[in-house]
Amino acid sequence: MEIVAFGVQADEKPLLERAFAGRHQIRCLDVFLNDDTAPIAAGHEVVSVSVNADLNAGVLQQLASGGTRMIAQRATGFNNIDLDAAADLGLTVGRVSYYSPYSVAEFAWALAMAVNRRVVRAANRTRNFDFRLDGLMGRDLRGRTVGVLGTGKIGEAFTRIAHGFGMRLLGWDLAENPACLDLGMTYADQDRLFAESDLISLHVPLVEATRHLIDARALALMKDDAILVNSSRGGLVDTAALVATLKEGRLSGVALDVYEEEAGLFFFDKSLEVVHDDTLARLMTFGNVLVTSHQAYFTEDAVGQIVDTTVANVEDYLAGRDNENMLVAPGRRPAVAR
Repeated sequence: MEIVAFGVQADEKPLLERAFAGRHQIRCLDVFLNDDTAPIAAGHEVVSVSVNADLNAGVLQQLASGGTRMIAQRATGFNNIDLDAAADLGLTVGRVSYYSPYSVAEFAWALAMAVNRRVVRAANRTRNFDFRLDGLMGRDLRGRTVGVLGTGKIGEAFTRIAHGFGMRLLGWDLAENPACLDLGMTYADQDRLFAESDLISLHVPLVEATRHLIDARALALMKDDAILVNSSRGGLVDTAALVATLKEGRLSGVALDVYEEEAGLFFFDKSLEVVHDDTLARLMTFGNVLVTSHQAYFTEDAVGQIVDTTVANVEDYLAGRDNENMLVAPGRRPAVAR
């Protein structure tokens, strides 16, 4: 059987090909699955997609009409999939419910340190042989307060690193994580976390209840010199409100690995094109803002686990087996919070 995989990165392709070798043929495409590219999947029972695929009801209908019966998403998040429509069409939808949390947590800290110590600005200067320190002063993190929104596996890994820095730990989640409590974390409501934290890092999923979790009100509660890091989902942050806050001269630094309108931008080379997203363009003009292209998960370890789980999901589907990664299966409606 041939599987078609959309949105495959160059470094990801050999891992997918090696994992499926001897099992199935896999056709790797760098284009993302959406309304325009869905016809490519015609005749393929199994389709694999990345998190930037747009699996709305119309796309799912196209897939089902073309013979697709199983969608294997190579990501944990699934806010890009209309699960109810998939269930109505009798499709099976699998995801990767777990991969190395350290990949994202460590990258979130790389972003935090980069904006705190003005690393990008310093590197750009020294490439031009400008070795002044003007405007490069950062702050010690030891003794300062970190606010962790979401203390699941990734949030816990992030917290362990913060504990190593000797920071005061504040957390927010629907349920307290005993491991974080053992590290000395105090759980607080969002308002207190926003008001007291010197560094805020987001590690919650994007569902309706968390969309624009960081809005104008939340930003107004933050310290003027706070640092905000988002390595989870772009829709957690109201970007227009963030730009307005930065224009007021507030926030010491912002580091974003995700952006709420990243589809069609991230993972593409747009360097020779006019980018029409005025909000993103304005955001990129601030010297204390660092934007990366949704790469926090992108380590050999994490991608290897993602690929292995994707293979297992496909094999379970073909064998008629259910597993914990299946969001939708024949005869079973989605049982996840939307």
